[in-house]
Amino acid sequence: MKPKLHLESSGCGHCEHEHPENHNHHHDENHNHDHNHHHSEEFNLKNELFPLVVILSLYIPGVIFEEKLHNTLYSIGEYLIFIPAYLLSGWSVLKTAGRNILRGRIFDETFLMTVATLGAIAIHKLPEAVGVMLFYKIGELFQDIAVSRSRNSIKALLEVRPDYANIQTEKGLKTVSPETVSIGDIIVVKPGEKIPLDGEIIEGNSQIDTSALTGESVPRTVKLGETVLAGTINKIGVLSIKVTKLFDESSIAKILDLVQNAKSKKAETEKFITKFARYYTPIVVFTSVAVALLPPLFISGATSSEWIYRALILLVISCPCGLVISIPLGYFGGVGGAARRGILVKGSTFLDSLNAVKTVVFDKTGTLTKGVFQVANIVPKNGFNEKELIELAAKVESHSNHPIAQSIRNAYGGKIDASDVRDYEEIAGYGIRAKVENKVIIAGSDRLLHKEHIAHDNCLVEGTVINLAVDNIYAGYIVIADEVKEDAKQAIQTLKKMGVDKIVMLTGDNQAIASQIAQEIGIDIYEAELLPEEKVNAIEKFLSTADKHSKVAFIGDGINDAPVIARADVGMAMGGLGSDAAIETADIVIMTDAPSKVAEAIQIAKKTRTIVWQNIGFALAIKGVFIGLGIFGIATMWEAVFADVGVAMLAILNATRVIK
Repeated sequence: MKPKLHLESSGCGHCEHEHPENHNHHHDENHNHDHNHHHSEEFNLKNELFPLVVILSLYIPGVIFEEKLHNTLYSIGEYLIFIPAYLLSGWSVLKTAGRNILRGRIFDETFLMTVATLGAIAIHKLPEAVGVMLFYKIGELFQDIAVSRSRNSIKALLEVRPDYANIQTEKGLKTVSPETVSIGDIIVVKPGEKIPLDGEIIEGNSQIDTSALTGESVPRTVKLGETVLAGTINKIGVLSIKVTKLFDESSIAKILDLVQNAKSKKAETEKFITKFARYYTPIVVFTSVAVALLPPLFISGATSSEWIYRALILLVISCPCGLVISIPLGYFGGVGGAARRGILVKGSTFLDSLNAVKTVVFDKTGTLTKGVFQVANIVPKNGFNEKELIELAAKVESHSNHPIAQSIRNAYGGKIDASDVRDYEEIAGYGIRAKVENKVIIAGSDRLLHKEHIAHDNCLVEGTVINLAVDNIYAGYIVIADEVKEDAKQAIQTLKKMGVDKIVMLTGDNQAIASQIAQEIGIDIYEAELLPEEKVNAIEKFLSTADKHSKVAFIGDGINDAPVIARADVGMAMGGLGSDAAIETADIVIMTDAPSKVAEAIQIAKKTRTIVWQNIGFALAIKGVFIGLGIFGIATMWEAVFADVGVAMLAILNATRVIK
């Protein structure tokens, strides 16, 4: 069963709906769900249009024949037409206002609309009262369409959730739910089917479409021994896959969870509007009461009905619909637009933070470089030969999962007897020590040789260098080469053009490699030969020197960068699909391996913020003008409706721009 994506709309002018960005908001901000379509996963336009057609079929004849209806006995004809239209269009507002009053929460948008429209009915302005609720309902429909569009951009991600798995049993293939498959089970994926769980290919080769996860349209070729991820689509060959992770632990399950919880982290701008409404609404109500009561007492010739009407106009104009809707919708559009481009933002607060990023710190391996290591050179010393050196290195690295260890084992190519290797010990940030055939072998960085006081040549070569020593005698070194990513240079140039002050590279590699790569891609500041904990210290240093209005972003490949990702103001995981730690820790997960997506994420954040502040400025300016007109009696209830619903609709249309 597909998970529901709880992304409800925020009601125009009334807060019974949940803000798109804030799943938990309704517990403390009187958000209740009234419309059926908000409970359903799909927004159904036909269901929404039907009540509108009924209301309009009452309202339009009512306005045309208003005078005749008004002249019926006790104006009964007018009430028979307009009151059903009023209740049909405004029932959800009235119900929410009543519920909130009973809970002691009086001053909200629903209260403003209810008082204004019931007052209009009391002074016999029935068409205006219905008009307020009707245009409100039309505004809400526009908003629901907009939310539905932005929801669809994220829902495309949910479509990658696999529905079934073909598991290999003694009796043949059996179709089961992916949740019931265990680690070690063998599943078979035919051409055109989704890969249901993360696993390793044990038979077959194929091309897989990863576009749903990464946004990359070019299929990836996979063969025996390679890892494939749930949610990708098998294109041509039949694959037998040994499951390596339970469904709940798979990358796709974590991404779905991440997307569904993206709304809980609210941006400062959204929090500002919540606080603003708390003070704004009572001020509007008391100002309207003053407008209704004081002029008839102090101005000669002023009638109560005229000033009550002006007060009601003021209430309608003052509804902060445009703000209540468009701000969360703008941020939600930003999160959805980013997801369509393979950038997962865990909440609108991180979009806000991206706007203030002035320092961008990249890890080197797997982020700026491909992290695809190959043995480039084997240099034996002290009487050892190449064959011995690569065999010893492969054995000592046999228990390590690091890509460098993998490249050494691939270069060796022979079978490794695990019983040959004893007393295996990883020395974090330095290398490995183990006993192979009763000889103590160490393999690691130049620093490890110094730490163990082993005499050796200082070699400054391009590439990652693994030094080996046998029983404290230097045996030589192996050079591992890594390639710079195609778009790394362009990514750095774009960030500089966007006004990022500092671009930094951190690496555990030696100075020679760091200098060469920094020069190649245009990075001015780099720090080399860092242990994992020293990367955290480096980030601390940049955080402490940044001014209070600017943020520090760190981009790592997530495999061993989780502590640094967690410490930065904005932690971004590159190619995070393969790394659980990255998805757990990062604020933003870039689903492709492209460094250029960092600049794209900042561009999306800047566009989102511009649109949100345009809406705030536009809504407040229009409200201010019409409040003045309302107090001086120039604006009627119809202008009030435009100021309320019109502003909201224009703000919605502006907010949807960010999705594109």
